[in-house]
Amino acid sequence: MDDVASRAGVSTSTVSHVLNGTRKVSPATAQAVQRAIQELGYIPNTLARSLARSSTSTIGVAISALSNHYFSETVHAIETECAKHGYMMLFVDTHDDPEQELRVVTALHHRRVDGIVLAPSNGSLALEYLRASEIPAVLVDRMMSEQFDQVGVENTQPTQALITHLIAHGHRRIGFIAGRLGFSTTDERVAGYRAALHAAGLAFDPQLLVNGGSDTEPARQATAQLLSLAAPPSAIMAGNNLMTLGAMQALRDAHIEVPAQMALVGFDDFDWADFFVPRLTLIAQPVQALGVQAVNLLLQRLAAPAAPTRSVRLEPTLQIRNSCGCD
Repeated sequence: MDDVASRAGVSTSTVSHVLNGTRKVSPATAQAVQRAIQELGYIPNTLARSLARSSTSTIGVAISALSNHYFSETVHAIETECAKHGYMMLFVDTHDDPEQELRVVTALHHRRVDGIVLAPSNGSLALEYLRASEIPAVLVDRMMSEQFDQVGVENTQPTQALITHLIAHGHRRIGFIAGRLGFSTTDERVAGYRAALHAAGLAFDPQLLVNGGSDTEPARQATAQLLSLAAPPSAIMAGNNLMTLGAMQALRDAHIEVPAQMALVGFDDFDWADFFVPRLTLIAQPVQALGVQAVNLLLQRLAAPAAPTRSVRLEPTLQIRNSCGCD
C-alpha cells in the first residue's frame, strides 16, 4: 500500500479508503490510486500480499483435463507427487481457452499458491501474466517457452518411427490426422510424419494431411475426407487418442476393416486400447512420469528461484499390436 500511495502521490490512508470505500475521495484521486494499483500489480488482499514471503504448501494446476483422458492421468500423477512432498494440489480446468486460462491462473495466484503447473493453450494469455508476476511455474506437455521450466514428451522421432513402420509394411499413401493448430505437440508430430516420408523417398501429398482438431468428431470428419479422395490412403495415423477413436468410427461407418483394408495407428495409448478389435498400435506417453517430473521441476524452482530454466523431454514407447497389420 505504501508503494501504491507513493506512485499515486497520496497517503496510505487514502489508498485504504479507495480500496475499502470507507471515505469518499475525489474521482481524480480514486483514478490515480487505481492506475497505480494496475501499474504495480498490487493485489488488495491481505492473504495474497503474503505470497512473496510465506508458503501455503499448495500447487495450482491449470490443465484441460476433464475432456482428455491423457491429461486426467497426468493430473492424478501430479496430485500423488504433491502429496508425497507435503503439498496440496488445487486443480482448475482451462478448457484450452486462452481467456479462461488467464482467469484460472490469476485466481490461483490470488489464492496464494506456491507455484503453478500449466499446459498452455494456443495463444496463451497466461504466460505473460506468469512472467510479469514472477510466479514460479512449469509448463507441461506443450513446450512453448524456454523462459519457463517445462517438461514434455518426444514427439517428432516417435512419430517418424511409427510412420516408418507403416512404410515397412508396404504402405505408400499414408494419411495423417493432425491435432489443433498452433500447439507444439501438433507441429512436432507433423514434422515426424513428413520426416518419415522424406527418409523413404515418398513425396508429401498435402491432401493426406488433415486436421482433426484434437477431438473425436472433427477427426471422424477428417477421416471421411481422406476416404473420399480419388486415391485414398491405405494407412492412417491419428495425432492423439481422441482422434484415433474418431478415425475408428469413420472407418466403421464406411465398412472398412482394420487392418485388412486400412491400417490404423495413433499417438497416445489408453487403458482399453488392447481390448479393441483390432488391438490398436499406439505410441504410449509416460503420463505418470510427466506429472512427477513437472512437480519436481517446480519444487526445484521454489528452492532455487534464480537457477537457469530447464526443458526436459521424456521418451514414449511404441506399443505394436495388430491394427497396423502385424500379427
